[in-house]
Amino acid sequence: MRMADIITKKRDGGVLSEQEINFFVEGYTKGTIPDYQASALAMAIVFQGMNKDETVALTKAMMYSGDVVDLSQIKGVKVDKHSTGGVGDKTSMVVGPIVASCGVRLAKMSGRGLGHTGGTLDKLESIPGMSISLPIGRFIKQVNDIGIAIIGQTADLVPADKKLYALRDVTGTVESIPLIASSIMSKKLASGADTILLDVKFGSGAFMKTIEDARKLARTMVEIGDGVKRDTRAILTDMDQPLGRAVGNNLEVKEAIDTLNGHGPDDFVTLCIKAAGVILVQGKVVSTLEEGEALARAKIKDGSALNKFKAMVKAQGGDVSYIDNPSQFVVSKHHEEVYADADGYVGRIDCLEIGVAAMQLGAGRATKDDVIDPAAGIIVDKKVGAKVSKGDKLADIYTDVDAVSYQPVIVDIQRAFKLQKDEVTPRPIVYEIIE
Repeated sequence: MRMADIITKKRDGGVLSEQEINFFVEGYTKGTIPDYQASALAMAIVFQGMNKDETVALTKAMMYSGDVVDLSQIKGVKVDKHSTGGVGDKTSMVVGPIVASCGVRLAKMSGRGLGHTGGTLDKLESIPGMSISLPIGRFIKQVNDIGIAIIGQTADLVPADKKLYALRDVTGTVESIPLIASSIMSKKLASGADTILLDVKFGSGAFMKTIEDARKLARTMVEIGDGVKRDTRAILTDMDQPLGRAVGNNLEVKEAIDTLNGHGPDDFVTLCIKAAGVILVQGKVVSTLEEGEALARAKIKDGSALNKFKAMVKAQGGDVSYIDNPSQFVVSKHHEEVYADADGYVGRIDCLEIGVAAMQLGAGRATKDDVIDPAAGIIVDKKVGAKVSKGDKLADIYTDVDAVSYQPVIVDIQRAFKLQKDEVTPRPIVYEIIE
């Protein structure tokens, strides 16, 4: 085969065979196909798209480009979840312990955050002593022993995706549903779980801005999962305002602890209960979503989910006293309040502005080498639908950066709250479940 022929075929709207896709992925991973040809093919895919068979073939080729984790030593059904990312998304820290306390085994490999705030790993690492780098043998033992482990991805997991994503990021070829779907699913499938729940977000704080695009991405990923015989489902969730109230690493851990203690924000609790319900159906613990949601609520109420979170923290070297007493977490040097400059109802909160503001305060990374401040971030005081008067508090900020640097951020946060004269009914957090 010749790479130039494959590029031309896709450019002209042709359907690539599994052999052609394997040739490309293998050659690009090994370095025998140069960046400029990979970029040309990626651009052709952006314009021409891929059908279901092509997308499944691309996902499988990337999945097998490196290590594929064998979780067969773990007893019972192995479940996993993945979020497409958002502002204030700390769902795994609540959903994982809930489902583990119900008897399914959550074996999750996660990535670091790049952008608005830290990823799940960065949030967990804000717990003193917590390690997210476990050898596979220890990872498997922990999941067998306590039913849950959340760790970083191994270095050799899906190398094709690492190369291709870095290339897409600088060549204007990120916005392609087949490429996004295969990137996400290749990593999830290589991680070895039996079932996968995808939390696909849409809105100002999500990669997919519209529900139509989010639905298309979710359906594509579910089709990929079906194509390799994995029970894959998706929920479409709203990200037109921060999830919960906390945005920032240890701030989000504290909110997760509050939620496991039964005191979480309504939107965050609703999402966690719904997601846990779906996973419990996938894990065959219950037969209906309603039963799953009821069981999830019961595990929060009786303290089982919190105890499971503490067991995971302890097993991974974390100081459990911080979970029992979250006031021990380090607090930023500076705390400022952000006030409304007008009367009205909160019509929406621009998540992107809130996310960028949190990053500027130290809670996220502008580049992969940036160091995250675990205590920095924002607590949102008013949510969509709230009535506010001029001078009411909208949010709190926490940061170690100097006052000259954070004063413009306060203005940005104030501007992110879009006030209007008429009353607003908040949208539901969970829009749809795709099976």
